[in-house]
Amino acid sequence: MEIIGYVFVIIAFARLLAEVFERLGYPGFLGEITAGMILSAVLVGMPRDQLELMAELGLFFLMISAGLEVTPEELHYAGKTTLPLYGITYAVMFATTLPFTGWSAGSDNVISAAILSIASAPIVLRLKRFFGEDFLHVALSYAVISEVMGLFIVYMVVRFHESPGNYAPILWDIFKDAAFIGGILYVNYLIGIRHKVMLIRFLRRLRSDEAVFGLFMILSTSLAFISEEIGMHFTIGGFLAGLLMHSDLLGTKQYDRLTTIISGVTYGIFAPIFFAWRGLNFETELSFVVVEFFVVIYTVRLLLSALAVRRDSLSKSLVRGAGIASFGVLGLLMGEIGFVSGVLSEHMYAMSSLASVLGIFASATVGRLVNYWSPKKASGAP
Repeated sequence: MEIIGYVFVIIAFARLLAEVFERLGYPGFLGEITAGMILSAVLVGMPRDQLELMAELGLFFLMISAGLEVTPEELHYAGKTTLPLYGITYAVMFATTLPFTGWSAGSDNVISAAILSIASAPIVLRLKRFFGEDFLHVALSYAVISEVMGLFIVYMVVRFHESPGNYAPILWDIFKDAAFIGGILYVNYLIGIRHKVMLIRFLRRLRSDEAVFGLFMILSTSLAFISEEIGMHFTIGGFLAGLLMHSDLLGTKQYDRLTTIISGVTYGIFAPIFFAWRGLNFETELSFVVVEFFVVIYTVRLLLSALAVRRDSLSKSLVRGAGIASFGVLGLLMGEIGFVSGVLSEHMYAMSSLASVLGIFASATVGRLVNYWSPKKASGAP
């Protein structure tokens, strides 16, 4: 009952602030993070282990939702543009962090660059009305690739830290990861060619939405278990499960049934707990160096992204750049993993965490300013 009480308070307060932020024109999850920051000073005796498990379930469902937003074909097509862009962004972020680590390259720079190179899928979806559906899949593809690559980089650094000089197990883990992901995508390809109609007919025979959801959860938890066993983060399995269950494979009706339930469970229960938990564990420091770090990082990244995805219109180029340069809440988790594992210093953990949160605010603000300015400009208002 104690745990249920804490969960109720967290969800209720998180959703309240989420509604406030939505009315102000910002994504609701920023309100949920803020709720966690406020509750961290109030709920001092909470059962942290149990709530952390709930938060991890929230991340699991969020990664499933991210997978459901794109298809393997879209990811492959858009990846031709976004994967090189991610590589360039990561290299620039790595170089930009060097002045803040005394010009010495190390794990601080590797992990901080991974945190500062990701994009936020919720921000991308919020800004889509400004840059259009034609760019949405590219921006979502970047968000997905950057999150998966960021988790991969952090776990690789942790592995190198735990077994220095012994690279054979690490190379074997990388091979297993690549074989697992490649095998899953190949199976998806085969099913889509040979057994698509059979799968759709089978799902149509199911009488309830709960049955569809139950079968999907068996698949997603199985892939999550395998992901964890071969050394990847368990949420990668959830993402792959969502990636496989696209509308082309399931049929539009079954896909809508599945996404409706997943969305309700994710954003109604688990996502608020995850975002609030990130706020509860948010650690930073306020100083001139921290503010300077964010200003430099965000300016460089926004300009780089806007140039890489530029259009004739300056406003559309800025909004596209803001979508790509929206950082992400997952960066807080990556920073926490690196800090707890001893491969990310407390100073860089604090600065990267604050930059992640402020970057989300900044990108959402860019979208709001463009939305405010464009109608006035179009109407010729002074």
